[in-house]
Amino acid sequence: MAEKNILVVEDSPTNLRLIKELLEDNGYHILTAIDGEEALSKAVDEHPHLIVLDVILPKKNGFQVCRQLKTSPSTQDIKIVMLTSKTQDSDRFWGLKQGADEYMTKPFTDDELLTNVKKLL
Repeated sequence: MAEKNILVVEDSPTNLRLIKELLEDNGYHILTAIDGEEALSKAVDEHPHLIVLDVILPKKNGFQVCRQLKTSPSTQDIKIVMLTSKTQDSDRFWGLKQGADEYMTKPFTDDELLTNVKKLL
């Protein structure tokens, strides 16, 4: 199986490291971005198979990034898992409405994240 590229977009260095290490330990190649604009440019340049996307980000929030990626023909096929501390039903609804393929809330378990990543890839 070819190595799958995953872009992790997270502005918390601790969360970024945890997610990156978890996915790398499971055989994925990880790219990272720490704000919405960097996420968009890396998504376009690198075309990852999947994006793990925080919602609360500098420059552009995850909802905006997701909507922009999902409405652009060149990136609309990239799978997106929103991973956020926003736990309201309305947040989940809005995230999925923007095109997210999965919506997860923090704190999360390793198994939860890996299950969703495997399901989408």
